[in-house]
Formats: sequence, C-alpha cells, structure tokens
Amino acid sequence: MNVASSVESAIRNQLIVRADQLVKQVPMADEQLTILHGIDLSIAQGESLAIIGASGSGKSTLLGLLAGLDVPTSGDVWLGDAQLSALDEDGRARLRGELVGFVFQSFQLLPALTALENVMLPLELAAKPDAEKTAREWLGRVGLGGRLTHYPKQLSGGEQQRVALARAFAGNPRLLFADEPTGNLDTATGQQIVELLFSLNREQGTTLVLVTHDPQLAERCHRHVRIAAGRVVEDDAS
Repeated sequence: MNVASSVESAIRNQLIVRADQLVKQVPMADEQLTILHGIDLSIAQGESLAIIGASGSGKSTLLGLLAGLDVPTSGDVWLGDAQLSALDEDGRARLRGELVGFVFQSFQLLPALTALENVMLPLELAAKPDAEKTAREWLGRVGLGGRLTHYPKQLSGGEQQRVALARAFAGNPRLLFADEPTGNLDTATGQQIVELLFSLNREQGTTLVLVTHDPQLAERCHRHVRIAAGRVVEDDAS
C-alpha cells in the first residue's frame, strides 16, 4: 500500500494524527534545552482542537512536529498510517501537499507574487488540475475577487490573511493547521478572520488544529489541549 492509500485508509477509520512520546531538544551552550517532554496526542478526523498555553510553552513547536515541518529528537508522528520518520523531506512535503493546509500568524505570502499567484502556487506544485480556476474561486469565496492582481504589500493585514485562508483551503485539505491566525490583526479584523475560518472549516469538513493563546478563540474549538513547560497538563478529551 502506498503512502496516499494508507493515509486514506486510516482517515476512513477516523484517525488522522497520532503523536507518540514526542521529545524535542535544541542545543544551547553546553547543554540540550528540552522544549517538549514526551507528548502523546491523537486527533480524530473532523475534530477541531485548540492547543493552548503561555508563550514559550511549546505550542508552535508541537504544531510544527505534527505537521512534519520539523523532526522530533525522539518519538514519532503518524498522519493516517504514514509514519513521518519513515519519509524523507521530499516525502513529507508530498504528504503535506496532499493532505494539509496551513494558516500562519505572519501570513507567509510570497511578496513577489500576486494574491492569485500565491493561491495558485501550492496547487501547481501538487499538480492539481485547474489551478487558476480553483484559486480564483477561493479568492472570491473569501471576498477578494476584486483583488486578484494585488501584491501582498498592497493588501491590508486582514486581506493578506484572507489570501492565506484561500490558499489553505484551495487544495481541499483533510487537515488544517493554524498557528495564531489572528496574532497580527486588530480585534475587529481578527474576529472577521475567525468567523471566516470556522465557517469554511465547517463547510469543508476539515480537521482543524489551532494553536492560540486567546481563550475566546480556543473556545470555538470542540477540544482543548493545554501545554505548559513542554508537557500536556490538560486534555478535555481524556
């Protein structure tokens, strides 16, 4: 069974993410700084999960490991039945292209590309058909049908995050990772983005993993996992 088929099989069995005893250490001076201490976590298809905790608690590090953007010092992550440690960097990238969408605090738009091109790029890299048509449709859905040819510097923060949402959902991901998606936005704009994010997520039936320090944003999710000093100290699914 190939990676894509094994992932689809596991998704049908309702498990999309599993983390087993994740440890993340980084070198600091003459010692190792441990950021995560033996994290265990399982996420079912269709869940909305908020990972909460103070700044520096390890939330974003955990998200990066779950998404395969970084590798753990020890332990492992499965997306479906695909064991990330069994894949090389290119394999993990292909898997993300097939299954995962991302929304970041800093938008992560390419400044030399227009809004349309930013949404098209991951579709083209994943060899999705009708990339331009799909990108146009999604930019229209997030209210930016009239801003297709604008560059990021010509867009407000809220508009840039709308482009990021269109890019994230355009590939029809099974799993969406959002890291402080309103962190660089004012309150009113942030609320608009939150409403759009959860509305699109419901429509698409995506599994949402949201990192936030905002308790009101976290309450929009069905499940909450609290991280403190690199450990899970609360999981209301347990």
